[in-house]
Amino acid sequence: MSALTTLAAGGAASEHRTLIISLFSVFVAATLVITVWAGRQTKDAADFYAGGRQFTGFQNGLAVAGDYMSAASFLGIAGAIALFGYDGFLYSIGFLVAWLVALLLVAEPLRNSGRYTMGDVLAYRMRQRPVRTAAGTSTIVVSIFYLLAQMAGAGVLVSLLLGITSDAGKIAIVALVGVLMIVYVTIGGMKGTTWVQMVKAVLLMAGALLLTFLVMLKFNFNISDLLGSAADNSGKGAAFLEPGLKYGLTGTTKLDFISLGIALVLGTAGLPHILIRFYTVPTAQAARKSVLWAIGLIGAFYLMTLALGFGAAALISNAEITASNKAGNTAAPLLALHLGGVDSNWGAILLASISAVAFATILAVVAGLTLASSSSFAHDIYANVIKKGKASEKEEIRAARWATVGIGAVSILLGALARDLNVAGLVALAFAVAASANLPTILYSLFWKRFTTGGALWSIYGGLVSAVGLVLFSPVVSGKPTSMFPDVDFHWFPLENPGIISIPVGFLLGIVGTYLSKEEPDKKKYAELEVRSLTGTGAH
Repeated sequence: MSALTTLAAGGAASEHRTLIISLFSVFVAATLVITVWAGRQTKDAADFYAGGRQFTGFQNGLAVAGDYMSAASFLGIAGAIALFGYDGFLYSIGFLVAWLVALLLVAEPLRNSGRYTMGDVLAYRMRQRPVRTAAGTSTIVVSIFYLLAQMAGAGVLVSLLLGITSDAGKIAIVALVGVLMIVYVTIGGMKGTTWVQMVKAVLLMAGALLLTFLVMLKFNFNISDLLGSAADNSGKGAAFLEPGLKYGLTGTTKLDFISLGIALVLGTAGLPHILIRFYTVPTAQAARKSVLWAIGLIGAFYLMTLALGFGAAALISNAEITASNKAGNTAAPLLALHLGGVDSNWGAILLASISAVAFATILAVVAGLTLASSSSFAHDIYANVIKKGKASEKEEIRAARWATVGIGAVSILLGALARDLNVAGLVALAFAVAASANLPTILYSLFWKRFTTGGALWSIYGGLVSAVGLVLFSPVVSGKPTSMFPDVDFHWFPLENPGIISIPVGFLLGIVGTYLSKEEPDKKKYAELEVRSLTGTGAH
């Protein structure tokens, strides 16, 4: 039985449990206060969707980093490195490099061209109703995939720390996180969510920095010693530090690696909850600045995941990590416990602090995702499709709040099913869906004069159906002990990430749909969009 499982089962003194619950409660109370305060500042749709466009480049950069450094980053990547060494670190590289695509291709033109959602950009020069329906559908599907990962992380983390071992108890934890995220979004809107993300980013950076410092101190700041100990303790020897432990075993796993890499690098620029963050700043210059700040913060954090993952591999046995959670999601909290001392008060304090930070991470990211999907439903589908542009701001915000409740309910249900999957792998699926459905359409809309409504619909729906369809029939859902449904096997697609197939399909269908469409592209509208995206003229 692992140290963390022992603690969860009540093997440690009761004051440790009290300390953990107290820290969790303090964070939840503090964020609820921020949310209520921000909710009182929310007067209109611009406040609810875009925080009144009042945030500076630095503040938004901090919030973007907070939104992006999710449970997958903190729990999933640390676990993947602890179990698979070099191959686990590939997640960190992919997540970071992806920001270059977002910075160079999307951040500034998107900020200049849209108002609140991705659908605003796509509908600018195309038929409003079908394109907004497609954009809203895609946003909600991508957000729910990403929410799955956060909910799975929350269920694993909190249930272990609070000594909850039953399935019903774990599902109750997932439901609690869902209820909290609904409260954050319905009361605080974008302002509340942004402030929660900023606070969480500071806490997460501080927590990761502290663990990194303690790990390096343990090995006298000698990286070679750390890596050598990790290789020895992993039981894999030198292979632990070389490519191939997870993705080089067969031709299929090599393909899976390429698929994962493509999805990670291209996915960020299509993630709805990241895209809407560019609307919270007053100018395109501030949008650029926020991405630069985010890259700096995220880059530093992903370097620290090396110390967290290899530190866990060096100090904790592989068996203990997998006994605590099959997918390795508790490697970072376990590392905190071992660094402070398994049976000591310091170990309990460090474990409680890091776990509270991880919980903060989950809550903040979940709030951002829910806001993105409920905003898209209310602004794109309800206001512009169902109400045909005649909805008042109050009706639109009310629809967003009801959508938040609905999306929260769906994510609670699916999160309960996904609680044993690696959260980094789940997030990679969201990246694949975003890169397949959203990215081709955004790029074609901004940069291809010939692009039409038909092309947009083919690209979004084709990318969405191919990505989600392949995931449903992949080992992620059935056929393996680590699958969502391990007792049945209906998978025929061999890869765990569909990106290598679905992303080219999304791009290709955009071209096919455009050339098959009888609609003539509106060249005047494209010229207006081009000027607006490059200069910001006429941007809201």
